[in-house]
Amino acid sequence: MNSNLFAAVPTTLRANAPPASFHVLAKPTGATCNLDCKYCFFLSKEMLYPGSRFRMADDLLEQYIKQVIEGQRVPEIVVAWQGGEPTMMGLDFFERSIAYEKKYLPPGKTILNTIQTNGTLLDDEWCEFFRAHNFLVGLSLDGPRAMHDAYRVDKGGAPTFDKVMRAAHLLQTHNVDFNILCTIHAANADHPLEVYRFFRDELKTNYIQFIPIVERVTPELLEVANEGWGDSHHTRALYTLDGSLVTDRSVKPEQWGDFLSAIFDEWVRRDVGTVFVQMFDAALASWVGVPPSLCIFGETCGNALALEHNGDLYSCDHFVEPRFKLGNIRQDLMIELVASDQQRAFGNAKRDTLPKYCRECVVRFACHGECPRNRFISSPDGEPGLNYLCAGYKKFFTHIDHPMKVMTDLLKQNRYADEVMEILNQEEKDRLTRAGRNDPCPCGSGKKFKHCHGRTV
Repeated sequence: MNSNLFAAVPTTLRANAPPASFHVLAKPTGATCNLDCKYCFFLSKEMLYPGSRFRMADDLLEQYIKQVIEGQRVPEIVVAWQGGEPTMMGLDFFERSIAYEKKYLPPGKTILNTIQTNGTLLDDEWCEFFRAHNFLVGLSLDGPRAMHDAYRVDKGGAPTFDKVMRAAHLLQTHNVDFNILCTIHAANADHPLEVYRFFRDELKTNYIQFIPIVERVTPELLEVANEGWGDSHHTRALYTLDGSLVTDRSVKPEQWGDFLSAIFDEWVRRDVGTVFVQMFDAALASWVGVPPSLCIFGETCGNALALEHNGDLYSCDHFVEPRFKLGNIRQDLMIELVASDQQRAFGNAKRDTLPKYCRECVVRFACHGECPRNRFISSPDGEPGLNYLCAGYKKFFTHIDHPMKVMTDLLKQNRYADEVMEILNQEEKDRLTRAGRNDPCPCGSGKKFKHCHGRTV
């Protein structure tokens, strides 16, 4: 770290030690996007900056790169771009970003560049740039055509599936590392294996993120929200984290648990080590006892922030609203804002506001109440602050307990986690061998053994 970085920070502002590392999602176009995805709460954030051109200025770009590099005390620094749609800035903007990285990166450190995109503007030139600079690209795709096009449409309401698939094939052609970000909602939540097999078998991708759509709204906003935050034919209201209702598009709690469980059952029996699902990797980390890769499952948070196009820094990407604005990096050092009392209190509240129902839960170690943005219902005993998705997570984490323990034991023996597939398959064969004709089938179908797997034994 630059030894001069803290020299300019008044001692009175250094009550909290800064974290060794932090993650910033930078939004160079703000909320501006070329699509009108129905569930995109972020499109309404344009209302925070009336009259703005929504383009990050070059001097701010340099300040951001300089400060994010100088603020990290880890060997690998992540520079992450999101939106809106960041590729609307044009390729020249990102070429300048790379130049500033080279200018400020000290010896002994490396940078990982990441970008989340809808893919519709990608071409050969973009992909050549990504490959040359080792970008990790997140591509937003919600499954097969009908599921994707249900909500992910352009400004004219037209489907976008073909454009996103073209982007995926371009990335593959140019050997660009990319993962799929798939949001789970009313249109795809009941089709877990179809979604998973589409990515694995048709798209042939090896890295997948599943993100639940939970659109929390007040009664006053429910009607307009159901029509779509991204619907340009309706007046948008600024989306804030208020209310205890959810939109029709939102995934239901147990539906989310069933979705994850169905995919996990297929993955753990045939794809461990070849397909990487971020949710499963994070869960395994919790069983092993190491910090999870997903901030939503950490005991506390506060080290994943969002930077707007004008330099405003917010506590989190999901909390870009006035009450969670920390300051602006043109006036204050980013690391100073990250270590501020306001941000540390924001992060610690994740742990400190857990209801008793969560604190006593057997899967708390894997969940820790998930993201605070979803904590807006009451526990069975009436205490507020329970996660809307609690029932689903509890179902999922309980369901995967045995395979996770098997993989944990394998890793502790310095063996490979993918050996779990052979172990589970052998356990299932043993159960089938022991089952009586009139016993419930061990597969869990609910049928008698003789009418299910017993017909082939």
